[in-house]
Amino acid sequence: MIPVTILHEAEAELREAVAFYESRSSGLGLDFAKEIKDSVHLLQQFPDRWPLREDNTRRYLVHRFPYFVVYLFRKNHLWIIAFAHCRQSPVYWSSRIGTTEP
Repeated sequence: MIPVTILHEAEAELREAVAFYESRSSGLGLDFAKEIKDSVHLLQQFPDRWPLREDNTRRYLVHRFPYFVVYLFRKNHLWIIAFAHCRQSPVYWSSRIGTTEP
């Protein structure tokens, strides 16, 4: 399986989103966390499946929730740089692209 590194900022986003959904409905945050886990597992299996964007990132749209997994695939390693809500501007996480190591 391809190794994965989740940036600290992305982990914080994930925790916040899980807490938000859990506050809306008991169990919904856990459902969101499971969808994210399944998404990351799929990305590990098929990292090149989603199109490469101008900034060299790729985005995977999470099922059931309006979130993207924004990632880089470099030297056989998956770097998760954001768990981004679809309505957020990509500007907030674009500075993280340079913080990944090959």
